[in-house]
Amino acid sequence: MTNILSGTRVLEVAAWTFVPSAGAILADWGADVLKIEHPATGDPQRGLSTMGVSLGAPTAVNFMMEVPNRGKRSVAIDLKTDDGRELLYRLAETADVFLTNSLPDMRESLQFDVEHIRARNPNIIYARGHGQGARGPDRRKGGYDGASYWSRGGVGDTLRAPDSDEPAGMRPAIGDVMGGLTLAGGIAAALFHREKTGEATVVDTSLMGTAMWQLQPDIVMTSLLGLDEVVRFKNNAIANPMVGNYRTQDGRWIFLNMMQADKFWADFCTHLGRTDLIDDERYRDATVRAENRDSCVEEIRATFASRPLAEWREALATMAGVWAPVQRVPELAHDEQVIANGYLRPVTDNHGNDFELVGAPVQFDEQPHDLRAAPEHGEHTDEVLAELGYSWDEIVAFKVSGAVL
Repeated sequence: MTNILSGTRVLEVAAWTFVPSAGAILADWGADVLKIEHPATGDPQRGLSTMGVSLGAPTAVNFMMEVPNRGKRSVAIDLKTDDGRELLYRLAETADVFLTNSLPDMRESLQFDVEHIRARNPNIIYARGHGQGARGPDRRKGGYDGASYWSRGGVGDTLRAPDSDEPAGMRPAIGDVMGGLTLAGGIAAALFHREKTGEATVVDTSLMGTAMWQLQPDIVMTSLLGLDEVVRFKNNAIANPMVGNYRTQDGRWIFLNMMQADKFWADFCTHLGRTDLIDDERYRDATVRAENRDSCVEEIRATFASRPLAEWREALATMAGVWAPVQRVPELAHDEQVIANGYLRPVTDNHGNDFELVGAPVQFDEQPHDLRAAPEHGEHTDEVLAELGYSWDEIVAFKVSGAVL
C-alpha cells in the first residue's frame, strides 16, 4: 500500500459528514488528520450513536461517525478560550492543510478564519466546504446535502420518475460524500501546486456546486435547447432498446448499456437466445429499431422475463456488450470485483466491534488502503499536546482551565 500523503498533516475543524469525509479520504491516503472537537459536545455526529440501534444494526457501531472520521486523531479543544485558540494556532504551525466547514460568522468570532491561521502559518492550505458557495447573498447560510445538494442543486427533481411530480427520495449523506471527495481532490491539487510553486492557496467547494457538476449534461442541454424541464424517458421511449432496464422472471432487473447498438446487436441476440431477431426486418439496424422501438423493447422484455437473474448472469457472462445486474446494497459485499479490488476494508473499533468500511475510491499502485476506526471523543488530546512539547503538568493545567478535555 502506498500512503501517498504520508508526512502531510491536516488540521480539521469541521463537523457532520461533508467536509469531514474529505479528511477521511486524506487519512485513507496516509495523511495525519487531527480532528478538533469541543471538549463537552464533540462532533454533533456523535449524537447519532443510537441510529444503529434504531436501524436494527447488530452492534453499537455509529456508522455515521465512522464513515467520515476513520483514521483520524481526535483532539478536544475549546476554541472559545484563549488557551484553546493558542493551542489551535500551535497545531496550525505544524500543519499543511486547515480544513473547515464552519460558517463565516463562527470562523470570524472564534478567530480561525484564513487571516488568523495564515498569521501563524503563511504556507498553510486553507480548505473550506460550503452549502451554496464562498460568494453571493447566501454565503453565510448553512447547508446540509438534503437542502443544498439534493434539493437546491437539482438532483432530487432530476431523478424523479417520469410519471411522478414528487422529488426522488435521498439516501443518507449521498451529497456529503461526493462533496468530500471533490474537496479532497482540490486539496491534493493545492498540495501539488504548493510543491511546484511555493504558493499556498485557499480551496473552496460547495454541495450545490458538486450537484451541478454531476448534473452538467442536463444543465447544458436544457440551456442550449431552451427547455424548462429535463428530458425524461420511459424505457420504451429510448431510441436504442439496448440501453435500459429489463425485469427478470424473479422480479430482479438487468441494465443494458450498449451505446454502439449495431456493433453488438447480433451478439446480444445470440446470448439472449433470440437469433431470430438478428435479421428481422424490423430490427436489423439501429435506424429501424428506433422506428420500431416499442415492439423491439417488448420482445426483449418478454425474453428477459422468461428466466431468473441467476440464469441470465450465466447466459450473458461472455457477451461483448456492456450490461450489469441491478444489485442491492447487501449484495455488493459478495461481488467478485469488490472482493478482488478491496473496495470494502475490515475495521475494528476501540470496543472490539468488527465491521467494514468503503475505502477511498482512488487507489495507488493497485493496492487498497488499510483503514483505522474513527477516534473516540478527545482520544488523542494528550498525545498530540505532548508532541507539541507540552509537559504533563502543562497539559493538566489546560484540562483544569477547561481549554482541553
